[in-house]
Amino acid sequence: MTGILHTTDGHVTHLTLDRPEALNALTPNQRDLLIELLADASADPDVRAVVITGTGRGFCAGADLRGGSAGGERVAGDVARVLRLGAQRLTAAVLDCEKPVIAAVNGTAAGLGAHLALACDLVLAAESAKFIEVFVRRGLVPDGGGAYLLPRLIGPQRAKELMFFGDALSATDAERLGLVNRVVADEELAKTARAWAERLATGPTRALALTKQLVNASLDTDRSTAFAAEAAAQEINMTTRDAQEGIRAFVERRSPEYEGR
Repeated sequence: MTGILHTTDGHVTHLTLDRPEALNALTPNQRDLLIELLADASADPDVRAVVITGTGRGFCAGADLRGGSAGGERVAGDVARVLRLGAQRLTAAVLDCEKPVIAAVNGTAAGLGAHLALACDLVLAAESAKFIEVFVRRGLVPDGGGAYLLPRLIGPQRAKELMFFGDALSATDAERLGLVNRVVADEELAKTARAWAERLATGPTRALALTKQLVNASLDTDRSTAFAAEAAAQEINMTTRDAQEGIRAFVERRSPEYEGR
């Protein structure tokens, strides 16, 4: 039992966290498998979109701390190394995936689980979902890239409010703040995520990948660097079959048929 269900259907890879009894808290092995599956989806030309969701009442309750070992002496650098190779690597795997990634947040997304969702390109949330920056409740500093992601999504003051107090944020409030693209009825979440993913899977996959890279990098670069990256991305994209098909379809006044190549 890996605790992660993995299926690919119609060019869409579905990654479902499946430890409902633990609110889908991630063990180190599950985290590493998720990173591997995201890398596989990124490299597979037949995969054109990814959906991440959970089973039961939780999307992901964060890292499973119960499995950690209390034995042995901890030395300076151990914690930083674990974070760098673990939680931060998972967030980076989502941000760097060359396919659009949708989070279908079916329930509680806490700690690393919240950051896993917020690193995705699009976030759908069930009405019953909630987001919790739980770290302060444990006397911890946010990790998994939270202090990088949140200010970029909602600004520093709002990010500090969530991280300083650790209060549960409803799906509706998360949408109001801009953390969630859309809130849907619980029973409509899977259907909506599937429809969005299938729509993305018929799009110009390489153009979407380059667009994702440009947007993700935009807040970390100056204007001249961003403009240069945009020009380079357009140059690269114009060599793809989908770009040629898009222009040809426009000239011929028909709908394009993209292949993801």
